[in-house]
Amino acid sequence: MDMNLPPVEELRRVDAELARLDARRAELLARRAWLLGVLYAPAGRPAVPPFPGVAPRPETSPRGAQNVLLTLGGTLLAVAALAFTLVSWGSMGIAGRSAVLLAVTSAALAAPAVLLRRGLGSTAEAVGALGLVLTVLDAYALHRVALPGTDGLGYTAVASAVLAGVWGGYGGLLRGLRLPLPAAVVAAQLPLPLGALAAGGGPAVAAWAAVLTAAADVLVLGRPLRGEVRITAGVSAGVLTAWALLTGAGLSLTDPWTGAPLLLGCAALCLYAARAARPAAWALALVAGLALVAAVAGPVRAALPSEWAVPVYVVCGLALAALWRPVRAGWIPEAVRGGFGLAGGVVAALGVLWALPPVLVGLLGPADRSAGLWSGSHAAPVLADYPATAALVLLLGAVAAATAGGPWGRWGAVALGWSLLMALPVALELPYAAGIAVRLVATAAALGLAARPGGPAHERPEPAPEPSPARPEGAWGASWTPVTAGPVVPVAPGALLAWTGLAAGTASAVSALLLALDVRAATFGVLGVLLALFTAVAVLGGGAVRETAAGAAVLAAAGLVGAGASAAGLPAATAGLALLLVPAGTAALAVRVRWVAAEATGVAVGALALALTVARPAVLALALALGGVIAAATALRAERRRAASWTAGALFLAAAWVRLAVWGVTVPEAYTLPVTVPALVVGLLRRRRDPAASSWAAYGPGLAVTLVPSLAAVWSDPHWARPLLLGTGALAVTLLGARFRLQAPLVLGGTALVLVAAHELAPYVVQLVGALPRWLPPAAAGLLLLAVGATYERRLREARALRERLARMR
Repeated sequence: MDMNLPPVEELRRVDAELARLDARRAELLARRAWLLGVLYAPAGRPAVPPFPGVAPRPETSPRGAQNVLLTLGGTLLAVAALAFTLVSWGSMGIAGRSAVLLAVTSAALAAPAVLLRRGLGSTAEAVGALGLVLTVLDAYALHRVALPGTDGLGYTAVASAVLAGVWGGYGGLLRGLRLPLPAAVVAAQLPLPLGALAAGGGPAVAAWAAVLTAAADVLVLGRPLRGEVRITAGVSAGVLTAWALLTGAGLSLTDPWTGAPLLLGCAALCLYAARAARPAAWALALVAGLALVAAVAGPVRAALPSEWAVPVYVVCGLALAALWRPVRAGWIPEAVRGGFGLAGGVVAALGVLWALPPVLVGLLGPADRSAGLWSGSHAAPVLADYPATAALVLLLGAVAAATAGGPWGRWGAVALGWSLLMALPVALELPYAAGIAVRLVATAAALGLAARPGGPAHERPEPAPEPSPARPEGAWGASWTPVTAGPVVPVAPGALLAWTGLAAGTASAVSALLLALDVRAATFGVLGVLLALFTAVAVLGGGAVRETAAGAAVLAAAGLVGAGASAAGLPAATAGLALLLVPAGTAALAVRVRWVAAEATGVAVGALALALTVARPAVLALALALGGVIAAATALRAERRRAASWTAGALFLAAAWVRLAVWGVTVPEAYTLPVTVPALVVGLLRRRRDPAASSWAAYGPGLAVTLVPSLAAVWSDPHWARPLLLGTGALAVTLLGARFRLQAPLVLGGTALVLVAAHELAPYVVQLVGALPRWLPPAAAGLLLLAVGATYERRLREARALRERLARMR
């Protein structure tokens, strides 16, 4: 390199040389990578020289392609052997057939040993599978040729036993093969069940054979064997046990004394299997528990009348679930206790579901009314023939839930106890008075729970329980019991029970009221009791429960008033006046007790009262006035003053309008002045309190309410009195606006005054125009335009000055 160059030129040449060297290095590295790929590439794989871009990615691995090829080859060979056995068998003699099958089977079974020694495990697996298929074909061929008269089921049982032994021994000799031992386990499932069927045994005998076979599978699970063998044995045991359980369940309904031992055997097998399959111990215990319930309840059910069937199962289920209680006893493993408890709960839940129809009929049945109110006739219950033992099932469930304890146990006891009371009138076919009494008892009990001390208003959440210390590994796998990570937020028991009681009490109250509507005296009695109960809850309860109960109490009071009006024969409009006693009472009560729900319900009852008086306008006017008085009294309270005062004003105004309409008054000022005067007074008070308030907001609405309708009436009124009075009033409003420099009165009053004057001068202008020559109007219009054009600038200046003066006014 030339060292005599200037520094700048020398630096440029150094950079260029370095860039060339970097490019050459990259080229050589790419070539080196390609050469390594050529040297170490698998046989048959073409080497592709490097090129710009992304190399294509293989879509499958060599091992995957190999397994696919081997599987397809083995399958095709098996299909060929099957076709040879079934189709081409008759073209050869017995010696030839035997020789061919023996040679092919022997070769297929011997080849895997050679292949395993050479390291070809996948190929050996495929050929070994072909050998197993050929042994099945050998057994079939032997039956067709040598033993054609043998019973098919018996021969299959014997053949499957022989094949299971041969395959098991074959798998033991060639431990490198994974398929023979699971195949031997599958074949071993058939001998006992098929042998039982071949011997003429019925479903019970075959099911017992399945149970014994499943027991052998469970024993296999307890031995240290390969995973595929254990999985096959577990699945086989599950299938056979499920078959036996279904058979036993069916026999427990038709032949209980035959099905019970089978179910007990299945339960024992499941419990024993739980020791070998610890992760599924609770599920196996659940199945065992259900089998035990069916086994014990079946014979007992058969000895009792049919209506006692469900209670028998529920009693057995609850007895099984009671084993959950001795937690510290230690004589029943924890997983078994959990499975038994869940099994008993499932049986009890199914029994409760069976007992729900009487509850629904007792709750909703009174709504199906075939006659009118106070008719004295009662609709017959839909489920009159339903077993009365449904009530017993609900009672058992309630007792069990109460015994279980805890928040959810208490909740279940409350729900089931209330359901029992609702089902009693239907299940026991109680008379009318007793049915109402039971519903009221259910209502009182539920509402008493809602109003108990320490309800949702005072409820404090309980601290989360600390996790139990870890226990050592046991025979039943106690250490794998899942533990919830982190704190658990408990459900507030008081709030849960209070809301449950309120909902149940409200539902039964509605049911009792619907049933009481059949008889007049019953209606008054039930409404009185409901009023007392809901009032007690509102006084003793807290929070939202108190508010809801207060609203319900107001509705009960409204029902009493309405029932009294109906009993007295009052028309609808008069009954509406009577209903106004309810909002009046809630407004008076609100002075001492602040129940928002009671006030809102009173407002709703008041709206209903007004709606009932619409048919008679005179009574409607009175009702509106009374409503205004109630609202005005409510406005005395500071927190209700704004809304109640506006409501009172609107009701008074509506009452005045309705009364004027009843009197036949058609003068619009009679309707508008009662609005204008209070509106102007309010505007005056507002401007005194807030001098910066606009006159449009203070006086505009009040003035417009009277001026606009009066102007519309003036243009259709042929008399002189209305224009004179309206003009005088508009003049006064205009002068007041000018005096106090208020924009709204000045503009509105002046506009009304101009329109009234135009209305009065219009006839004379028409007459004058008719008397003048026809050329005079155009001439006058031209002169007017000239005058306007001559003074355009001065008029604009005066208009701007007037607008500025108006803008400065309030």
